[in-house]
Amino acid sequence: MGRHIPLAVFALSCFAGSLAGQRLELSNQVKPYVKVDAPKVVLTHVRVIDGTGAPAVEDQNVIIAGGKIAAIEKGADVAESAGVTVLNLHGYSVMPGIVGMHDHLFYIAKPNLRADWKSDPPLLAPQMAFSAPRLYLAGGVTTMRTTGSVEPYADLNLKRDIDGGKLPGPHIDVTGPYLEGATSYFIQMPHLRSADDARETVNYWADRGVTSFKAYMNISREELKAAIDAAHKRGIKVTGHLCSVTYPEAIELGIDDLEHGFFVNTQLDPEKKPDVCSESAGEYTLEQMTPDSAEAKSLIAMLVKHHVAITSTLPVFEASGMAAGEQTPIRQAVLDVMTPQAKQDFFVLRQRPASLPRPKADRAQLFNNDMGLEHEFAQAGGLLIAGPDPTGRGDVLPGFGDQREIELLVRAGFSPVEAIKVATLNGAIYLGRDGQIGSIAAGKNADLVVIKGDPSKQISDVENVEIVFKDGVGYDTAKLLESVRGRYGQY
Repeated sequence: MGRHIPLAVFALSCFAGSLAGQRLELSNQVKPYVKVDAPKVVLTHVRVIDGTGAPAVEDQNVIIAGGKIAAIEKGADVAESAGVTVLNLHGYSVMPGIVGMHDHLFYIAKPNLRADWKSDPPLLAPQMAFSAPRLYLAGGVTTMRTTGSVEPYADLNLKRDIDGGKLPGPHIDVTGPYLEGATSYFIQMPHLRSADDARETVNYWADRGVTSFKAYMNISREELKAAIDAAHKRGIKVTGHLCSVTYPEAIELGIDDLEHGFFVNTQLDPEKKPDVCSESAGEYTLEQMTPDSAEAKSLIAMLVKHHVAITSTLPVFEASGMAAGEQTPIRQAVLDVMTPQAKQDFFVLRQRPASLPRPKADRAQLFNNDMGLEHEFAQAGGLLIAGPDPTGRGDVLPGFGDQREIELLVRAGFSPVEAIKVATLNGAIYLGRDGQIGSIAAGKNADLVVIKGDPSKQISDVENVEIVFKDGVGYDTAKLLESVRGRYGQY
């Protein structure tokens, strides 16, 4: 007697067959990195971590048809047949594709960086339009927000070509150019001149297809308010890496999201002046605002009341937050994808020069305070989303950094499945796409990460990505990484 096929699976199977002629045609530039591409794919005997924070479920079959998750069933052997690819995944886990909410497409370059950490001006941010999308996809990122663009036209065109099957990479939520005030240490950033300029900038780039905006460190309250109001009229959200504007001020102005956890809130900085970035850039505030303090409880209550999300970017602060004598771990796979110059800079920046003045604040304590505040915020019902801020310098790279962010969330007190939820479903909720992505459920897009091991018990297994499904097409992580070997930092 043949194995019984549930009616829902049979119907979806037929539906997938009817869509076969409508499947996206991948270019010859994409096909070499595809490991699985069939009208129907069955992942058998896999552990499912569904992204909702629920416990992992052992021995399941996940059926993919027409680019969607058709069904999730009890594990069973399935024979391959015409148009059906079967993967036996004993010992593997599947989780939703990562939704990276602070993921850049550029690299920060410090010309002629020396051992004393000095470099020649100007500080540059060359675009990594070739290597970054491949690194993200290889690492399990199937949707990303650029969270500040230095080449928004390039980002928009890249999004178009990826969506059209011409180039490999994740789905991209393109952020417009930084909304920055009169000064900045990035030479490629535009500078707002007034509230009218802020409105005009938002409308110009919204007309051209960007779907989010990011305010930066030196924006004024008036400019920020104008930008938020203009964006909201277009149905677009605004986030911010702030300094000149405090968190409570930004909340009152209607901002939707705040970047870098609680590192850049300047509300308690003693030298803070209105609309001017303070000298400590929030370090004093974070040092004073311990997770159990009255100031922390008040701020978290305000954030939750106004539905303002917080983006955790722990990897970019990890190196500076290590205790004396400790260093961040080095992954050989990270070193392998960097150019020789990027690799050299990486090792230079791991050795703090003795000539530098001692930090005014205990960086390890700042890091611990931020982790505690992020956890308290989430426990209070706040929407915590995540991304590593992979701007290069060798310490945080696309894809690898997204995995490290999940590991550090566990260090911050989240369980492994809770950390995975922050990095997947929560980002989808913020983007308003949780009906399509962010968790594993029948009917959702087949954006899935196949991992050797069990990150629900050992979170470091999140690094063992082998196949990444995006819209039902399975990409080969090893081949994607090999294609950018020695290139990150160049293009």
